[in-house]
Amino acid sequence: MRVIIVDDEPLSRDELKHLLLAYEQIDIIGEADCGEHALEKIVSLQPDVVFLDIEMAEMSGLSLAKMLKQLKQPPTIVFATAYPNYAVEAFRYEAVDYLLKPFDDVQVGEAVARLLRKFEKEKPSASDGSLRKLAIEEEEGIVYVSPHDILYCCREIKDTVVVTKQKMYHTKAPLKELEQKLKGNLFFRPHKSYLVNVEKVEQLTPWFNGAYQLTLTGTDVKIPVSRNYVKALRQRLEL
Repeated sequence: MRVIIVDDEPLSRDELKHLLLAYEQIDIIGEADCGEHALEKIVSLQPDVVFLDIEMAEMSGLSLAKMLKQLKQPPTIVFATAYPNYAVEAFRYEAVDYLLKPFDDVQVGEAVARLLRKFEKEKPSASDGSLRKLAIEEEEGIVYVSPHDILYCCREIKDTVVVTKQKMYHTKAPLKELEQKLKGNLFFRPHKSYLVNVEKVEQLTPWFNGAYQLTLTGTDVKIPVSRNYVKALRQRLEL
């Protein structure tokens, strides 16, 4: 678990850091002494967990927690404070635990155990069809691409193109084969020649004869949506 510690007291940060480093599952990737710096680091580093103090100058931990819940992928929060009276309000932000200073190895251990159970429960199982990496056979060799990084796949005359924000990969695998491999992920076939990552859809606009066009984040390419697939796509997008 990638962790950021937020506390305006250096000694408290050091104490919590010392206790957390006893667990090999914990990777402390950053620290912050105020809400503003914490928000910058959290947006930049995208930690799994934030250990968050409440009473801080300028921006309280509760105010920061409220802002974090608005992120597309908010981190899990563990409050770590000297004040027990905020507990009820803190759990409104779905905090996994509420640690009271001075910290000890027992309560920190219990918090880590709760976090591990939470992430284990949320982890995709091998049977849910989710694919961790898509193997793409190119002339130079096999390239492994995360499905999350794929914007779309399209069929061309001689091959299939897999498009990410950084690069285009060419493969002889037919689009139907890629669709089957990506079945457990958020992909949709809006047209016989295209397979798109639903998470990357930015805009759906009318075209002609009942058909639509898709615009994806990270590309200016307009992807056609056959009119027979418009209803199903809108349902996937929860429009």
